[in-house]
Amino acid sequence: MQTGFLSGVHSSQKRVCVLQMEEVEALSSIYAEEWCVIDEAARVFCIRVSDDSQRPRLTLCLQIILPPDYPSSAPPVYQINAGWLRGADRITLSNSLEELYVENAGESILYLWVEKIREFLAEKSQSADGPEMSKTVTTEEEGHDYDEDNLPDYSMLKLANQSAQLLSSASDDEELPLIKHGETITDRRSTFQPHLAAVVTPKQVQRVLNHLYENKKIASATHNIYAYRIYCEDKNSFLQDCEDDGETAAGGRLLHLLQILDVRNVLVVVSRWYGGILLGPDRFKHINNCARNILIQEGYTDTSEEASKAGGKNKRPKGKKAK
Repeated sequence: MQTGFLSGVHSSQKRVCVLQMEEVEALSSIYAEEWCVIDEAARVFCIRVSDDSQRPRLTLCLQIILPPDYPSSAPPVYQINAGWLRGADRITLSNSLEELYVENAGESILYLWVEKIREFLAEKSQSADGPEMSKTVTTEEEGHDYDEDNLPDYSMLKLANQSAQLLSSASDDEELPLIKHGETITDRRSTFQPHLAAVVTPKQVQRVLNHLYENKKIASATHNIYAYRIYCEDKNSFLQDCEDDGETAAGGRLLHLLQILDVRNVLVVVSRWYGGILLGPDRFKHINNCARNILIQEGYTDTSEEASKAGGKNKRPKGKKAK
């Protein structure tokens, strides 16, 4: 099996492949049942990390893709899955992982990442917010335990892999895009509000998200669901990604709406403040209605009827319409 994986690969790449396999074998041995292989051929893995192995209070799932040039010249592509981890805390953890990679560029980093996450969880568990957070579950799907059947579709990680490649080439001095805020929708004490920005690089997407999280009201939202589509003219294809932020499947539905409306170069974020009453499927309707309304407001699509007519079939991708 190893011979097949290495055949036809340049000698320098062979060394990278060997390093990856050695790292995976070591992590599998160290973390045992917490380590999960999602797709060995695509180098997609997942590890469950808790603050305490004996009496865990906080747990998250770290999904990773190992690019062909990791660890020599590229970082792992990762996704953090934890419904309770939102806003500033999520950004803080992501920044700490990226700083670790920079400090150890060219070296195997996954073990350091896992232990950094464990350290972060332990600190959160011991903080004033720890006991409350340990009881927190997603608002509409209470008490689901971690198991392999509940792992998110790693296809979104492949999109993130594309994003990471473009992000690495983006300049650090890009301007913050103008952010627009839409009208709220309130139902049974839950409030939904959309935000929109025109974006052409993943770097701009991250800048917009960081700026939104600086707003205390938005950062305090129960969920900040987002999706974006960026049209790459040189490849005649789309760079796109989404985030549930604990509202299971909401990000994928939001991205699907952008695809149906056939819009491009736009990021849409929908904040939800949960009011204590379960909305069931209505929550997805409100999230998509918020997104559609602000897309109409900002000229990305004409009317709500266009969503039913577009169908997303072989149409020229739309940017913002001229006003």
